[in-house]
Amino acid sequence: MSRESRRPAGRRGALAALAVAALLAVSACGNGSDSSSAEADGPVQEGGTLRIAFNQDSYSNLDPSQNFWIESRSIDRNLVDSLTDQDPKTGEIVPWLATEWTVSPDAKTYTFTLRDDVTFSDGTKLDAEAVKTAYDSVFELGALASLGATYLSGYDSTEVLAPNKIQVNFKTGNAAFLQATSTTTLGILSPASYDIDPQKRALGDFVGSGPFTLDSYTPSQSAKLTKRDDYAWGSGINENKGAAHIDKLEVTFSPEESVLTGSLTSGQLDVAWPRNPFSEASAETIKASGATIDTSVLPGLAYNFIPNVNGVLGDDAVREALQKSIDRKEYAATTFGDDYPVAKSVLDSTTPGWSDQSELLGYDPKGAEALLDAAGWTKGADGYRQKDGKTLEIDFVTAWGGWDLIQDQLKKVGIKLNQKLVTPAEYTQATNNGEFDLTASYYTRGDADVLRTLYDTAVVKPGSGPGAYAQKPETVAKLKPLFDDEISQPDTAKRNAAFAELQKEIIASGTLFPLQDRAQVVAKSDKVHDLNYTAETFLRLNDVWLSK
Repeated sequence: MSRESRRPAGRRGALAALAVAALLAVSACGNGSDSSSAEADGPVQEGGTLRIAFNQDSYSNLDPSQNFWIESRSIDRNLVDSLTDQDPKTGEIVPWLATEWTVSPDAKTYTFTLRDDVTFSDGTKLDAEAVKTAYDSVFELGALASLGATYLSGYDSTEVLAPNKIQVNFKTGNAAFLQATSTTTLGILSPASYDIDPQKRALGDFVGSGPFTLDSYTPSQSAKLTKRDDYAWGSGINENKGAAHIDKLEVTFSPEESVLTGSLTSGQLDVAWPRNPFSEASAETIKASGATIDTSVLPGLAYNFIPNVNGVLGDDAVREALQKSIDRKEYAATTFGDDYPVAKSVLDSTTPGWSDQSELLGYDPKGAEALLDAAGWTKGADGYRQKDGKTLEIDFVTAWGGWDLIQDQLKKVGIKLNQKLVTPAEYTQATNNGEFDLTASYYTRGDADVLRTLYDTAVVKPGSGPGAYAQKPETVAKLKPLFDDEISQPDTAKRNAAFAELQKEIIASGTLFPLQDRAQVVAKSDKVHDLNYTAETFLRLNDVWLSK
């Protein structure tokens, strides 16, 4: 379940051309995020402190086993290593802590051979027992590991076959597990870390084998990291597989675009990493200062509306009318610029397994009105529809404001959208408890199995997020065999066919209402070189260096 929210921005004008160029260059297999590695800026310089500001730290949790927040996972990626990594250009799974692996034909058994030269920063050696402890512990966290529990769906056990060899066993096929081993969520901590109370781990009390160690973490304020001089086992996707070039990373959090822009252009920051694309004015200011802006599309669940079918959106006609009432072209153009790509599925276009479902997403207000008329919803003098004395109104629960455009689009067909602005904590409570008619969310993962993670009722139960309330029983009956097929099917082509059917049925049933692909924008000063990202668009510091 994703508790991440994203506020729709105002019109972004000149940024559109930049964003579009990056979006169109992206392959459907990866996010193409390595925009700076081709720089010819002379020899790499060692040392220095990289100062970066993220948008915010809403959930104050740094434990990779527990957290789901994008910014937190960017920090974790540099503290904690994983068995494998995912190539951001191709989506291919490549070696990291594991040098090789085999997968059984039924996707129930995975065998990994581990490197023998890896240590955690507390001096403990990475071995098969450490990996077994990690996977057993993540599974035992249960609901606290909201993502890890689903990544380990069907988990049975991890067996130690040799000091450097493990076998991970599943009761049912889990074809998404190999990609899951590349994520921060299944990153490997030192065995002693799993004896620490999860609340303390959330505040950074854990040890990884990554290229940096955590000096301090003050929730919602800052994090400070120092490189490990003895690091020598970088992922296969890194140019530099040894110790980092920079000495330290200093992270702060600032939700205000003006503060991010001013701090970057004045030299107080090296990297500004907002949640939304910069405004036209900020983008021009940044470029005028000599800084550059990287744009990439995050893989995973697109930004979607999520219905609760236990209320007014349990009416099939209302959900179908809602789907037809959203003018996605107008939404993209008004929010991000005239050339910004229009959403074509419930997944972002960079997600392995994505398929074009745009034929189901056409703007058809007349068709929407016809559906509502036939269902007995008649327009009143105020322009809103009524039935049996009740107004057709939808309570939209969100942690961000700025939904006036969608509100106006729905009003044209007679649907009243009530924006219920709440805090992130209140949002989590409301969506976990089903206290909403409609909400919006997304989730980043480099595999289309993200759909099962958030909407397979065999995994997602009431109390675990908005996806648990998005399907009627007849929809569950249609989606369940498709979810079972994709997760048990190791053949990529057959798995992608199941994903295509899932995306089609999810849209046709009104389980999700796509709004946009999610563009990530990062501004960096001209002293920052080779700033690269993971396949899931998180920060990786192995190659970055700073001009003196």
